[in-house]
Amino acid sequence: MPVDKDVLLKDLQRRVKLLEKDLKERVKDVPEIAERLKEEHAGARAADRTAESFVAWRDATLTQAAAAWVLACTFVRFLEDNELIDEPLIAGAGERGELGAERRADYFRAHHDKTDRDYLYDCFRMVAALPGMAALYDERHNPIWRISISGDAAKELIVFWRERVPETGELVHDFADPEWDTRFLGDLYQDLSESVRKRYALLQTPDFVEEFILERTLMPALEEFGLEETRMIDPACGSGHFLLGGFEILLDR
Repeated sequence: MPVDKDVLLKDLQRRVKLLEKDLKERVKDVPEIAERLKEEHAGARAADRTAESFVAWRDATLTQAAAAWVLACTFVRFLEDNELIDEPLIAGAGERGELGAERRADYFRAHHDKTDRDYLYDCFRMVAALPGMAALYDERHNPIWRISISGDAAKELIVFWRERVPETGELVHDFADPEWDTRFLGDLYQDLSESVRKRYALLQTPDFVEEFILERTLMPALEEFGLEETRMIDPACGSGHFLLGGFEILLDR
């Protein structure tokens, strides 16, 4: 059955709060992270991209990074539960969960000096090599690469994804879905952090609005220009569901 979106959102919002706390400790304990943030803030001030104090800007940036870490894991979990990657990396139902745990054990047998943060980075790089996934884990733009959580926080994150319902043994959050419905991922991106949503004006277009616009733009274009000549550009800059809706129309034609 599809994942319970409301329960997932509440649980992941709690994870974001925990990672925010961890990242604030990291800023205190890891001089390189603190210095990098100061340089980025100075650059943003010089370019007139912010007028905030360093502390306000830093805290907002750490919240964004915490949400990015949670989302990065969520995307992996969707892929592995729907067998869009051959080998589970973080968790999985039944035998696939055991395979994921064994892969992690193999990683540490080969890398004795690494932490679970390094293991998650290894997972993200593996997923980034898949078709269509590189931009999602782009090391130039995704904040997970420049603002790292602690090894302990990464371990807790992995344990969270592997939690099971005591009565049934099933995963608390199982993403297996024969329809591969990804709209909830866009909702997560929008709702995971209220402060991030307000700061960056994140708002996913509702289904009925998306369908309304496509019916009055793409459909007439197909009638006028034909399938071979019609081109489409995403009118938004978010989760890409205009493109997915357009793809379904084009595929049907």
